[in-house]
Amino acid sequence: MLKLLVPRATPQRSFSTTRKLMSDLNIEILSPGNGSDYPKSGDVLTVHYTGTLTNGKKFDSSLDRGKPFQFRIGQGMVIQGWDQGFAKLSLGEKARLTVPPLMAYGNRGFPGLIPPMSTLVFDVELLAINDLKA
Repeated sequence: MLKLLVPRATPQRSFSTTRKLMSDLNIEILSPGNGSDYPKSGDVLTVHYTGTLTNGKKFDSSLDRGKPFQFRIGQGMVIQGWDQGFAKLSLGEKARLTVPPLMAYGNRGFPGLIPPMSTLVFDVELLAINDLKA
């Protein structure tokens, strides 16, 4: 079940919608996509992302490497928060995914980068679904 919350408009942002899933994954839409093309399990997604801890410390970014990241959605290739979060985004959409620890790296964290039980924040953009580009 998806709960859609529309926050008050802020001067810095012309569009923002927040979706909170029952799993405590939070999806804030920063820029809408095409609204018609959504990923399904098994699709290959091409994305850009920047990952930070809740204190703002960046731990990874495809933008810093200058190359988008690709993965097959729904196949366990990425953290659960990404599999569930990207499934709710349409082609071209930009969003902020706030991923709770148990949908990210949980008790183990990611040594040297992500402490155990960390909530992660990802600014993401869905660039392509299979060969369909935004």
